[in-house]
Amino acid sequence: MSKVGIIGAGTWGIALARVLANAKNEVTVWSAITSEIDELASTNCHPKLPGVILPDNICYTKEIEYVCREKDFLIMAVPSVFVRSTVALAAPYIDENQIVVDVAKGMEPETLYTMSEVILDELKTVCPEKHIHIVAFSGPTHAEEVSRDMPTTIVAACRDMSIAERVQELFEDTCMRVYTNYDIKGVEICGALKNVIALATGVATGLGLGDNTKAALITRGLNEISRLGISMGCNLTTFVGLAGMGDLIVTATSEHSRNNRAGQLIGQGYSAGEAIKKVGMVVEGINALPAALQLAQKHQIDMPIVKAIDAIVNNGKKPDEAVRELMARKQRSE
Repeated sequence: MSKVGIIGAGTWGIALARVLANAKNEVTVWSAITSEIDELASTNCHPKLPGVILPDNICYTKEIEYVCREKDFLIMAVPSVFVRSTVALAAPYIDENQIVVDVAKGMEPETLYTMSEVILDELKTVCPEKHIHIVAFSGPTHAEEVSRDMPTTIVAACRDMSIAERVQELFEDTCMRVYTNYDIKGVEICGALKNVIALATGVATGLGLGDNTKAALITRGLNEISRLGISMGCNLTTFVGLAGMGDLIVTATSEHSRNNRAGQLIGQGYSAGEAIKKVGMVVEGINALPAALQLAQKHQIDMPIVKAIDAIVNNGKKPDEAVRELMARKQRSE
């Protein structure tokens, strides 16, 4: 049995809490939103996971110190835009040699850091003397399915494979089959940028376009992501694996995907702000756009789909016009 602290009480954090608690681990959940903790503790249900009953052995707390102290694993399950500020709160209570597992998917636009790099940077600032292990945990993993014990695969990525293997062991005998990977940057690039491509496929659906268009966006979108990642020193096999192709497929096609849903609304004529409001949860693809564009420019990688989505979301370009421009680009070989 392991002691696990989960920082963040969104659907993904709660799905992981349920899986690990049912596997007889000691699980504690914290949220910065006190009303979330009150509701979870009183109902054993999450409002966005209808019909899912959470086990009684999950502990809920409003004290960030309590969720961190004396835990074997800390799972960072807050949206990417809140990772740095949350780590700053938690850092004084994170113990030497703890394993921090990041499940947020995004990149920080100011620094172009992945989420594991944000965590490491903040920990070095607050407690430079501590040696903390950081693992990226990413793959095709909708919380709505994991919370119902549907078979799911995911990647635990860390440069120290022995640490990745400890996370793999944590999820033994659950619905989640965990693979390890040393290419943590590649895994995180995939996790951040697949959300942008999922916006694009959603836009195509909202415009009434068909499977041919969506297949093209997924395939060429993965090409854009992998070319960028390889230019940054990542491993090609990461992009054709679970964290790359797998996560992109599920995010770009599933009814559970908030990025796909937001894209559909934008394709139907809603503004990005209106789409986010209707989805009712963080749309990470929109948050990832600034960093994606900066990285493309820095590494001189052409990313026409990413640029088209940015033009639609941030510059008012009409979605059907963006599609026409993509189709009219100069012919080239694959």
